[in-house]
Amino acid sequence: MAAKIPFVRDMTFEYGVPQHVSPLVRRIVAENPGPFTFRGTGVYVIGHGEVAVIDPGPDMAPHIALLLKALEGEKVTHIFVTHGHMDHSPAARPLAAATGATIYACAEPVIPTESEVRMEAGDDLSFRPDVAVHDGDIFRGNGWTIEAVSTPGHTSHHTAYALHEENALFPGDHIMGWSTTVISPPDGDMADYLDSLIKVRDRDYATLWPTHGPPVQGNVREFVQAYIDHRLAREAQIIAQLAKGASTIRAMVPEMYADVDSRLHPAACHSVLAHMVHLVKTGRVECAGAPCIDSIYALRAAA
Repeated sequence: MAAKIPFVRDMTFEYGVPQHVSPLVRRIVAENPGPFTFRGTGVYVIGHGEVAVIDPGPDMAPHIALLLKALEGEKVTHIFVTHGHMDHSPAARPLAAATGATIYACAEPVIPTESEVRMEAGDDLSFRPDVAVHDGDIFRGNGWTIEAVSTPGHTSHHTAYALHEENALFPGDHIMGWSTTVISPPDGDMADYLDSLIKVRDRDYATLWPTHGPPVQGNVREFVQAYIDHRLAREAQIIAQLAKGASTIRAMVPEMYADVDSRLHPAACHSVLAHMVHLVKTGRVECAGAPCIDSIYALRAAA
């Protein structure tokens, strides 16, 4: 059994209506609920008067109209994007065109998902920022300071943004209160993801404001540690399956995910693949050729 995460799923909001969630932060939720977006994309507006927007969301005309209405009378100076997925980045360009703002994000290209099952809201392959951000870059506005925090793992180019004045992090899809995060090769990388989780944990933020779902507050370090423990427990399950003689991902998943709807098992195979790639890289597991869903795996014999 994988380690339990103390998920938080209660969320009070109205679609398209700006909600003050902290002294410097407003949230506007797009009406795009779904299995990967929970209640919808939470767009964050930072500051007052001259503001920044984080993850403007999908390119849906009603959503963009409501977003512009919420920003009336203010100057948008920065648009920050955590990563190029269809529920996060497509509204950046029309919002920038309407406001004159500059788009900031990691400039590494979006790597297309290679999967026979839908693993995410979709890749925004056309997304390009105006300005490339790097880990530790600092941006300042009227009463706010934002730091770019590189957090690869969910995608190779994923970047979170820290609001210094409130010791808060906007982690995009890196950490969510309502669910675990999809890590699907080739763009997703489990080793990078675990390193990024440790990085966020050790910064001791007071609040996490994920793009989907409610915030994580009060026990952030413990919550992130539970995320780490969950992933390590999954790896232990895989090692146990191999020790029992299982040799393929498809054979392991029904037992490992026995408490999960079998219709979700194809997606679970990709999560196990991400772990398996990590185990092969770290020398604990071996397979012929590059790891893939249908590879034959075995525990590496002790030297």
